[in-house]
Amino acid sequence: MKRTAACYLVSVISALFLLSIVFCSWPGARSAYAQPPVSPGGQSLQAGNFQYLGAFRLPGGDNRPKTFAYGGGAMTFNPKGDPSGGNDGFPGSLFIMGHVRLPYGEMADGNQVAEVTIPVPVRTKNVAGLKQAKFVQDFQNVARGRFKSYEEIPRNAMQYLDVKPAGPKIHLAWGQHMEPERPAPTHAWFDPNLKSPNFQGEWFIGERSFYSVNGYMFEIPAQLADKYLEGRYLATGRYKDGGWSGMGPALFAYKPWTDEKGTPAKPGARLKEKVLLLYKSSQDTARIERALKGYQHPDEWQGGAWITTGGGGSAVLFAGTKSTGAKYWYGYANPAGPDHPCVDTNLLGQFDLCRLADGSVCPKSDLRGCKNHNDYRGWWSTRFDAQFILYDPFELLQVASGKKQPWQPQPYTVISINEHLFMNPAGVEREMIGSGVQRRYRLGATAYDRANGLLYVLELFADGAKPIVHVWRVR
Repeated sequence: MKRTAACYLVSVISALFLLSIVFCSWPGARSAYAQPPVSPGGQSLQAGNFQYLGAFRLPGGDNRPKTFAYGGGAMTFNPKGDPSGGNDGFPGSLFIMGHVRLPYGEMADGNQVAEVTIPVPVRTKNVAGLKQAKFVQDFQNVARGRFKSYEEIPRNAMQYLDVKPAGPKIHLAWGQHMEPERPAPTHAWFDPNLKSPNFQGEWFIGERSFYSVNGYMFEIPAQLADKYLEGRYLATGRYKDGGWSGMGPALFAYKPWTDEKGTPAKPGARLKEKVLLLYKSSQDTARIERALKGYQHPDEWQGGAWITTGGGGSAVLFAGTKSTGAKYWYGYANPAGPDHPCVDTNLLGQFDLCRLADGSVCPKSDLRGCKNHNDYRGWWSTRFDAQFILYDPFELLQVASGKKQPWQPQPYTVISINEHLFMNPAGVEREMIGSGVQRRYRLGATAYDRANGLLYVLELFADGAKPIVHVWRVR
């Protein structure tokens, strides 16, 4: 495709058991499938809680739009999927979005959704040695005729949620790289039967920036959502490179139904949200301030999960490709090597085109272009790394209650996952995505099976142009 184209302490078991009884007796929405109990005071998950199990391939060919090639921007777990395949320890299924829409009439029917089985993951460095999933439901254009403004470098997210009063729905977020000229809604839902999706929406998330709401989505545990978030079971957010969304991942809690009958909000409605995490936008300041610790403009946060485990562990996880270089800049990859900036000199004086890792501005000697670069302009860094960053969930709930400012929570640990990645073995679109330490776009969407503690993460461009699915068990 060319340019057109993330156990309870023994001393408090009795108290937490009593709390869980109280939580479960509350009226209101409830999950239709089992979830581990959740309560303040749970243990913070660490790297040792994440056991890498391996990966598997996705099915299908490369004929667009019904292909996973150039897809992987949205994925969600279905606990009720593939009922005949649950005896291998990996029950359920995954809904995954395929090849993105392309602008200017080239392919308006992209971003179709398919459902696949979950085979037993395999640990290997050879993609051909991985098991392959099978289709449960083939690709369907569930958003046909919807989100018409969004087709140039789409951003998407999905979350399967089965709670009363709405029942089983796949909640959908939709955006693109740059905001359209006229504001347009970003959220909706559809039914898990892809041939009859019964699409409902489209909605705005309050008055929030277009750039902060439509890049990832995940479920908030019902017990916490009932107590702290007025029954908002969905978390949605986005990180836009350059910090336009805020200098770090943004996150909001929302719900799209209006009453106890599960009536969806009217099309065009602005859904009332609760802020969970929101750093300062680079559109409001030229300084790196009120930002994610270690923030850099080329950061990419593509997935997330609110993780709870049967042993009482918890974390809010974001997965992405983190810029970790000594320098980062807006411009091009320099053919001379990753340590050499190559800025877009046409933009000199408009904003700070190059910065050092500490956020300070590069010396003037770095503010120059380079010869023989390719056409893929954007934010580049001397190094990228695939990471999980973990937050304390209760710090985010303190933001929602007004006890913390939305930029105050910071990750308490960082987990590097580079060692598990295939890193584009076929060399697909190398000029666009970079290579070696400058490889961008390493990770796509994530999904979490809460009942079984299984985390699914897409690695982009790992099987030719198709993603593969990596699996971790979280204990």
